[in-house]
Amino acid sequence: MALRPDRSNDPAARKVALEEARQDVFLREVDDAVRQDQMAIAARRYGKIALAVIVLGLAGLGGYLFWQSQQHAKAEAETVELTLAMDRLEANQPEAALEKAKPLTSSQFAGVRVPAQLLEAGIAQGQGDAVKAAKLYGAIAADEDAAQPMRDLATLRLVLLQYDTMKPEDVIARLKPMAEPGHAFFPAAAELVAMAYVEQGKENLAGPLFAEIARDKTAPDGMRARARQIAGLMGTDAIDDVKEVVEQIERNSAARQAAMQQAAQQAGQ
Repeated sequence: MALRPDRSNDPAARKVALEEARQDVFLREVDDAVRQDQMAIAARRYGKIALAVIVLGLAGLGGYLFWQSQQHAKAEAETVELTLAMDRLEANQPEAALEKAKPLTSSQFAGVRVPAQLLEAGIAQGQGDAVKAAKLYGAIAADEDAAQPMRDLATLRLVLLQYDTMKPEDVIARLKPMAEPGHAFFPAAAELVAMAYVEQGKENLAGPLFAEIARDKTAPDGMRARARQIAGLMGTDAIDDVKEVVEQIERNSAARQAAMQQAAQQAGQ
């Protein structure tokens, strides 16, 4: 194999190499200068626009944070007012409760507005204004911004209010989604649906539903006892635990005796 000649001592070769190096350095300097000029031109041309965009962005962010803070403070203040309204109602001061709740019924916050509307509807119902109460319950039930449990509660109260004037099939259609074990309003909704089945002559559907109510430990003892009796009359066995039934009867008996004693004491005063 032939060896490449050593040109490290060749003056002509060294001159060529030095010239190439100078050209390379010069081209790099020119390239850097061009880039700097381009950046300067871009800064002069677009700098104000970019600065304006940044300022507007910061202003928008600041405005949003301020608005969010204001909304949070407003929601807290309205929640306090709603709590005070409920306190007035618990103290048997419906007019004072309504005075507190009325401004909240148009709140932009559904978590405040809907409970205030339910409170107003309940007061109207308690005062015998069934038309106003029904209108309010219907509006809540149709409010898509309201939480589903609130809409279900309004629907249940509306059916309770209008049950005597409703067709059985309408009662069933409105409440059947709630008349399922595990639903928050199952006992009350299921009882109304079962009663509607009875009115339709469908005891084969009413009996098992009453039995389910009797087995539901979230239902009040009085409702469970009533449902058990009705289910039995319809030929449906609703007793799974005899001991539990006996204990329930004893609790109901004790509650009745306490209520009778309290009534007697009040009569004596």
